Amino acid sequence: MKSLIDTLEIKGTLSKEEFVELLSGYTEEDTEYAREKAAKTANQYFDNKVYTRGLIEFTNYCKNDCYYCGIRRSNTNVVRYRLSDEDILSCCEQGYELGFRTFVLQGGEDLRYSDEDMIRIISSIKKNYPDCALTLSIGEKSYDSYLAFYKAGADRYLLRHETANEEHYRKLHPASLSLQVRKQCLRDLKAIGYQVGTGFMVGSPYQTADNLAEDLLFIKELSPAMVGIGPYLPHHDTPFAEEKQGSMELTLFLISILRLMIPNALIPATTALGTIHPLGREKGIMSGANVVMPNLSPVSVRKQYELYDNKICTGEEAAECRFCLQNRMHQIGYEIVTARGDFVPLQ
Repeated sequence: MKSLIDTLEIKGTLSKEEFVELLSGYTEEDTEYAREKAAKTANQYFDNKVYTRGLIEFTNYCKNDCYYCGIRRSNTNVVRYRLSDEDILSCCEQGYELGFRTFVLQGGEDLRYSDEDMIRIISSIKKNYPDCALTLSIGEKSYDSYLAFYKAGADRYLLRHETANEEHYRKLHPASLSLQVRKQCLRDLKAIGYQVGTGFMVGSPYQTADNLAEDLLFIKELSPAMVGIGPYLPHHDTPFAEEKQGSMELTLFLISILRLMIPNALIPATTALGTIHPLGREKGIMSGANVVMPNLSPVSVRKQYELYDNKICTGEEAAECRFCLQNRMHQIGYEIVTARGDFVPLQ
């Protein structure tokens, strides 16, 4: 296994068979070996710096019915909300004062928002905070929509592919959704010029080592700027309510693998990691991640943006969340910085 990890570090990839072997037979000693290499690599590119992204969850309406998601269309127990333009700008104002220089506008695929609405919101944010980066995470759109948002000032786009295997994709999503469409969206975003992020759930129902190997190979092919992964966590109002949660250990191992695959990538230590273990985000950073995403959404709506059960930080004000994370990172020898934290291509 150590030989495979060494090969990965040198070549930046493995064959599918080698990835399957690595993911099927690793030991705790192997994960520590990979972690040390990943931490060293992250330190080489980013020193001990951790970038922050201010997350604004502006709508929990969604037209989709993904079997794993708490805000799926069929869940009638969700208290739905939409933030007004003024609410969103207020979140940005508060975040800016706290030192955030990247805002992430995230929501379900809400049909209420036209392209013109999104362009207005994007333009307002960029007009008020021209020195900040703006990331969108609002799902599948047409090429023309993505282009219009980019021209309005959006810099980055997060669109997790969730699984690169067609058969596995079908088990997680209704027939109205298509893996090929999702992959094409990611390619469109790259072609337009966005800093693109993708990713997947670790331990989602029916997932195999083969599936994970395909995920890693797809990510290598796509060569994204950002990769977000987190353990699968069930939600009580979904068809997968009784499925077991994903493994923190495997998630951390995969973060290390991704750091060795794409040394300069922006990799978050996700909220899901912090939910599955009190020190999950710290462990993620020490495994090679270099981004954290505190929540700037109004406390009054945070509990309603519940993709999975027991999500952390739903009751903390933004300032509390920001300084809590700063202290947590400091305790493990890392420093939160206020820079935009743009992706820097390898020379």
